[in-house]
Amino acid sequence: MNSKFLGGVLLIIGTTIGAGILALPIATAELGFIGSTILLITIWAIMLACGFLFLEVNLWLPANSNLISMAGATLGKPGQLLTWGVYLLLLYSILSAYIAGGGDLFQYLLSTVNIHISISAASIIVTFLLSLVVCFGIRSVDYVNRGLMMGKLGVLVLLVILIAPFVSGDNVLRGEMTHITSPNSISIVTLAFSSLMIIPSLRGYFDNNVALLRKAIFIGMTVPLVCYIAWDMVILGVIPLEGTPGLKQMVNSPNSTSDLIIALSTLLKQDVINILAKFFTSVCMATSFLSVSLSLSDFLSDGLKMPKKGKTGVVVFAATFLPPIAVVLFYPDAFMRGLSYAGVCCFILMILLPPLMVWRGRYHRALLDVYYQVRGGKPLLAFLLLFATLMIGFGVRTTI
Repeated sequence: MNSKFLGGVLLIIGTTIGAGILALPIATAELGFIGSTILLITIWAIMLACGFLFLEVNLWLPANSNLISMAGATLGKPGQLLTWGVYLLLLYSILSAYIAGGGDLFQYLLSTVNIHISISAASIIVTFLLSLVVCFGIRSVDYVNRGLMMGKLGVLVLLVILIAPFVSGDNVLRGEMTHITSPNSISIVTLAFSSLMIIPSLRGYFDNNVALLRKAIFIGMTVPLVCYIAWDMVILGVIPLEGTPGLKQMVNSPNSTSDLIIALSTLLKQDVINILAKFFTSVCMATSFLSVSLSLSDFLSDGLKMPKKGKTGVVVFAATFLPPIAVVLFYPDAFMRGLSYAGVCCFILMILLPPLMVWRGRYHRALLDVYYQVRGGKPLLAFLLLFATLMIGFGVRTTI
């Protein structure tokens, strides 16, 4: 397999399988395993279609064009302004959630070796260390991500194998399908597949090779689907819905990341599983942080027309990392809160915007790329627009 292609696939997987995987069993607990699996497959198919539409629009423009340029070319100034606001809110919400979760986890890991620091200090240290990798660009992120991803996927497989014997059939079969329309569950699951923002960065990395890009997007989003289903099965099958520790209790906890590890440790009493779970959650946070930070810095560089070099690079990276760390310092419970806000933004940017941009580009502005066009025509675009509109309405009503 081509080394660059493997790196690209792992970047998509790294962007997709991040800290959101830790929130999945918590958000879909009331659905049960069967209901959560149906929801995961449905959202995977929708997000895959949106990923290909996103690629189609990006290919209409010169390389290194990010979402701001794409929205401007297809939707004009109003679409560009909307994209600016929602995209920044989305990535800052996600990054705030990952910094909060990473700080909580880092503080917990240090406490296990009798080193005690505040969660604010832990969040700042995590942000500083990982931001150094991002500052060196996509090639640096790619190589670091490859090592972390190999470790993460290997540990995930081991965790599923080791936890599987403890799974309770009653726990797996519990749940009610009536919760499948829960805006919170749909938001978190949608966010778990939100890897579209890495596509513009990969296009330049792949030198406009459309075939490789399509293949990388498909593989990069299908591997996480399999992982999510397996992870949901073992977590929902081991941790009860009610009680302490219980999945319901974790929904509103400011320490939901460490709560999940503590629950596994308390219920299973297996040192190996406990160590692997700590490693897995740590790497999830790291790979998510790297991919999202890279996407946000590229977005800001494109939108502000500032190269990520010299003095302008300092401005771009300051704009990337300072706002989310400030949010976390004021709101330590930003993990689940950030993911909730990010879910609404995700509906707008990842599901509403791609078909809207394609519709305008294909049928109003004749921006067609004869080399690549997603099949499905207007019926596919109309379905995605309707679904996104309904979810945005439900999501806003729930979040406010």
